[in-house]
Amino acid sequence: MFRRSLNRFCAGEEKRVGTRTVFVGNHPVSETEAYIAQRFCDNRIVSSKYTLWNFLPKNLFEQFRRIANFYFLIIFLVQVTVDTPTSPVTSGLPLFFVITVTAIKQGYEDWLRHRADNEVNKSTVYIIENAKRVRKESEKIKVGDVVEVQADETFPCDLILLSSCTTDGTCYVTTASLDGESNCKTHYAVRDTVALCTAESIDTLRAAIECEQPQPDLYKFVGRINIYSNSLEAVARSLGPENLLLKGATLKNTKKIYGVAVYTGMETKMALNYQGKSQKRSAVEKSINAFLIVYLFILLTKAAVCTTLKYVWQSTPYNDEPWYNQKTQKERETLKVLKMFTDFLSFMVLFNFIIPVSMYVTVEMQKFLGSFFISWDKDFYDEEINEGALVNTSDLNEELGQLCLMVKLYSVDYVFTDKTGTLTENSMEFIECCIDGHKYKGVTQEVDGLSQTDGPLTYFDKADKNREELFLRALCLCHTVEIKTNDAVDGATESAELTYISSSPDEIALVKGAKKYGFTFLGNRNGHMRVENQRKEIEEYELLHTLNFDAVRRRMSVIVKTQEGDILLFCKGADSAVFPRVQNHEIELTKVHVERNAMDGYRTLCVAFKEIAPDDYERINRQLIEAKMALQDREEKMEKVFDDIETNMNLIGATAVEDKLQDQAAETIEALHAAGLKVWVLTGDKMETAKSTCYACRLFQTNTELLELTTKTIEESERKEDRLHELLIEYRKKLLHEFPKSTRSLKKAWTEHQEYGLIIDGSTLSLILNSSQDSSSNNYKSIFLQICMKCTAVLCCRMAPLQKAQIVRMVKNLKGSPITLSIGDGANDVSMILESHVGIGIKGKEGRQAARNSDYSVPKFKHLKKLLLAHGHLYYVRIAHLVQYFFYKNLCFILPQFLYQFFCGFSQQPLYDAAYLTMYNICFTSLPILAYSLLEQHINVDTLTSDPRLYMKISGNAMLQLSPFLYWTFLAAFEGTVFFFGTYFLFQTASLEENGKVYGNWTFGTIVFTVLVFTVTLKLALDTRFWTWINHFVIWGSLAFYVFFSFFWGGIIWPFLKQQRMYFVFAQMLSSVSTWLAIILLIFISLFPEILLIVLKNVRRRSARSNLSCRRASDSLSARPSVRPLLLRTFSDESNVL
Repeated sequence: MFRRSLNRFCAGEEKRVGTRTVFVGNHPVSETEAYIAQRFCDNRIVSSKYTLWNFLPKNLFEQFRRIANFYFLIIFLVQVTVDTPTSPVTSGLPLFFVITVTAIKQGYEDWLRHRADNEVNKSTVYIIENAKRVRKESEKIKVGDVVEVQADETFPCDLILLSSCTTDGTCYVTTASLDGESNCKTHYAVRDTVALCTAESIDTLRAAIECEQPQPDLYKFVGRINIYSNSLEAVARSLGPENLLLKGATLKNTKKIYGVAVYTGMETKMALNYQGKSQKRSAVEKSINAFLIVYLFILLTKAAVCTTLKYVWQSTPYNDEPWYNQKTQKERETLKVLKMFTDFLSFMVLFNFIIPVSMYVTVEMQKFLGSFFISWDKDFYDEEINEGALVNTSDLNEELGQLCLMVKLYSVDYVFTDKTGTLTENSMEFIECCIDGHKYKGVTQEVDGLSQTDGPLTYFDKADKNREELFLRALCLCHTVEIKTNDAVDGATESAELTYISSSPDEIALVKGAKKYGFTFLGNRNGHMRVENQRKEIEEYELLHTLNFDAVRRRMSVIVKTQEGDILLFCKGADSAVFPRVQNHEIELTKVHVERNAMDGYRTLCVAFKEIAPDDYERINRQLIEAKMALQDREEKMEKVFDDIETNMNLIGATAVEDKLQDQAAETIEALHAAGLKVWVLTGDKMETAKSTCYACRLFQTNTELLELTTKTIEESERKEDRLHELLIEYRKKLLHEFPKSTRSLKKAWTEHQEYGLIIDGSTLSLILNSSQDSSSNNYKSIFLQICMKCTAVLCCRMAPLQKAQIVRMVKNLKGSPITLSIGDGANDVSMILESHVGIGIKGKEGRQAARNSDYSVPKFKHLKKLLLAHGHLYYVRIAHLVQYFFYKNLCFILPQFLYQFFCGFSQQPLYDAAYLTMYNICFTSLPILAYSLLEQHINVDTLTSDPRLYMKISGNAMLQLSPFLYWTFLAAFEGTVFFFGTYFLFQTASLEENGKVYGNWTFGTIVFTVLVFTVTLKLALDTRFWTWINHFVIWGSLAFYVFFSFFWGGIIWPFLKQQRMYFVFAQMLSSVSTWLAIILLIFISLFPEILLIVLKNVRRRSARSNLSCRRASDSLSARPSVRPLLLRTFSDESNVL
């Protein structure tokens, strides 16, 4: 959204074609050529919605999109321009109060966003200009500027690394706020600029960078740098992702780097992966708008009926112009049609209070004040980070209670969760390893005596000593781990103080695992990897090439040269990627070990090696250099070379690493399933790892049949789209055959029939979403969604950030508009958090980008359970009751006014005094319902948390559906009729006082209003299940305030009000015993249906408890094996009775 707001500053995405040329330092590469500065997007980041200039019109536009606000604006304008029976103040004052309060709240929230933006845009950076460090604000960085970044600082834009303080031109970066990984990644400068490590030397650089236009993929970058020197020929070097430092990443373990800005502001990869905050509207607000339309129709009907009957009444000449109310000449000359329209508007104004504009103020206050209960919940406090939950958007509290199983088939609600750092701790631990089929588990300096045999060769006690050392050397060499630089020391002392850093926590765990068995990696020195063996000897290996890991190969390799001159290749990767490339007879020894560890939920890797002859290495080296220098199809060429190298290897063994689940993650997943929610895991991790985690957290059960739509399954065919279509049709047939069509049977099928889980990766998802329109595969998306609907759980792996948002958007647009919730901890999760109805960020190790952009943030995944099952349930029940109650009490308020017109000749005479009209919703009845909507607990919090099935009772927006709405409407119609006609029959008596004085119309209206205020307030008291001193204070205090105000307004307490029409009316009314009895009787008659309903519910509850006791007594005599099922049934019955 905010990207569109900057179109004046930067080109839109549709214009990003071809390449861009960036001049380093904005210096011309040749003195003979003219230099024309190019225009690029500036470096400002904008996440706010309003500016100082557009706040008023934009905010007013958004507020008047609400039907009630727009309606009251029209009513106010009618009162100002037309002669109406009530003052414009009666509708203008409440409307002004609503608009002002809402604007202040939204303005404050946007001011916080502005402040966050300014912290980034106004942060200090250093630019190299004319060989000097110039201090500037971050927003003033231009493309081409050379930027200096110090250790632990965040990169202010996307930079190409030119040099660093290290001699080899490397630096270490953490990208926690981008891709959710908190581990260090190594980036490199091209060798021609490595020596330019001062401001003076870097300013002498004359170079031009040609690179692709901005695109959101965090892991792809293609470019070339042309370096010009005194010679005429420019030196060209290729640039890739390893040379690009992304905005939002942090420099670690490197004192200083120099980089040139290539993408700035809203064109950085971080900004392109940011969706922008859309206006989220809750299901409750949509229900309110629907109810308002119904009540608006009722209002129009009332006004039309009264207008019609007025002219029917006036068809008799005496009624049209009685002797005491003669018309003026102007009134006689007025067109009848215009007079009818004016009367219609006057009736609209008279009945306008049926639309409760003050409800919006109460709802806003309930959301704002209610959000503090989440922040104050001590169960959300985490001692590790010393923080609790935080509410960033209070508008969606009740939406937490609407993530439940709906009645319609395509209205099942969803929870989308990240994996790493959300379900897991992102903390890897080496568990065990296997060497030639023998398991090694334990911590020692020697490997002897720790072997357990897994393979068929059970007579081996342990693997060969040389094979053990070869395996451990492979773990110490085949990785991209670096040593955090401390005081340089040698030997064993150095190994005791090593701190490993890497982009992959798995690699650190493997290196530490090798250290446990006596082989210690000591780091790189001048291109040589140093290893300390079990005999405390230092071995050095020259690192010739690193074949980096990627999602397609699912393995990585290194080529090293020993001190003796031998060239070795060590490879590690997934079993499916390594087994086809090793000798067949070696696989069986390791396969048993790998499969058992995978079932245990461990991350497994296989390790292999091979020797390379010198002649073969010369050929391999030449091919690798050519592939790395390619500017077109570089990745494909390198992948082909890697594929040729990693063949005919020898398998050594395998490793098992545990990524620990977060505390109570599995229990939380089970509770969400029991509550009727579908959980999807969206992760950028590889399939094998994600699948293991899903088993560990019980998303997939042991009996779950997995359906795979991955690159591996569709690559079996030459034409991928045809193979994908075949799989989709096959899976759909299987699921439609397994599950019945009815929704009720579908719920039952999840527990009684075969459970299915779906696994899909990013590339296959792209094929589904972007299928060619001219083929038969254009229905991929609908078939895919049908499959997803039938699966109990879905795992999406290798997802880019925008793909996560696409998944959420696709589900949001399903028939029935299911409500979605996304939870994650990294900036790679921000897009899906912003796309979903409710976004929750976890304050974890992956930075605070997700927490800042979420609606709610919690310290741990386990807190989602209470947030949904308890807080969400209660918030929804409270606000649903608030909405229904407001419509109820306003219909009670206006119906007597409508009935009164039948007895006053449809003269538009108000039944109530103007003060009562204005203060009814603002003062007399507002605080009790506000207190109820903040404090009510119809079910205990512990019960809600322990029994997730209770969450389903409010499914499908149950309390705001047509049935309860009609119940409240008919209840209000009944009570309003009782108010009016009860008082009307009371006034059939000629005199209500001993002195024979007759009461007037204001007394009549005051009696009706008194019965009204007491009835609707006592109705709320009957609905309250959780009483606090606050409830008592506001309920009885509101009634006392009404009595006090009536005496005050009648001139009893404040004698200066003697001139107004309500003088002494209330006091005179209460002097009659008949009036007292009538008020009490009418209140009782009005509340009798509600009292009867409560009594019947109590009788039924007692009956259920009695039956439960009898069942316990009879079952206590049964056999012992049935005791456990009885306890389960008893718990279920008690939960339903609550």
